[in-house]
Amino acid sequence: MSAADTRRGAPRFELAIFDCDGVLVDSERIANEVFAAKLREFGLDVTLEDMFERFVGHSMAHCMQLVAGLLGRPPPADFLDDLQRRTFDAFRRELEPVEGVVAALDAIAPRLATCVASSGDHDKMRVTLGRTGLWSRFEGRIFSAVDVAHAKPAPDVYLHAARSMGVAPARCVVIEDTPIGVAAGVAAGMTVLGYARHTPASRLLGAGAGDTFLHMSELPDRIG
Repeated sequence: MSAADTRRGAPRFELAIFDCDGVLVDSERIANEVFAAKLREFGLDVTLEDMFERFVGHSMAHCMQLVAGLLGRPPPADFLDDLQRRTFDAFRRELEPVEGVVAALDAIAPRLATCVASSGDHDKMRVTLGRTGLWSRFEGRIFSAVDVAHAKPAPDVYLHAARSMGVAPARCVVIEDTPIGVAAGVAAGMTVLGYARHTPASRLLGAGAGDTFLHMSELPDRIG
């Protein structure tokens, strides 16, 4: 953006790209409690804190590699199907939008385009965004790491989202809640705002976030 654009008050961003889990839907705690319980069935002593430290923000393919490393062998063939079934059941019982995100979207949407770019696959997002009433807000503008060659922290899914939306990376702002996701947005050449509800702000800033915030009510002004 040129200096003249700045003087005219042109908006800094054209596109807000939202991560899904932990940013739009309050799914991280639910999914990782289910995941930890399943790992404990295999004799692994893992806590919810361990899950946030080791697994959150990674693609499921990478998580399965981590599980194989912890077990010392590949997990059973039905491991992922059973985990997904249990997780989706828990989502249907418990899942809600992140507190304040609906009002934040209402404030942001008139000003700039929005989309989703997630490490989760499309089936998962149909469940999570559908259960929380957010699917219709983003339908047709939902991008997954399964659509690209490399998952976060590579920038692929964010670059794919920007390209699909016709917006240059420098005009995009990413909203992320994990260091891995922040690193992906930074690698894509985008401005990243870190949602520090579950992850310490220091870790998000250390990964390259330009700023952090604690409640979604703060987001419209941070973007503005």
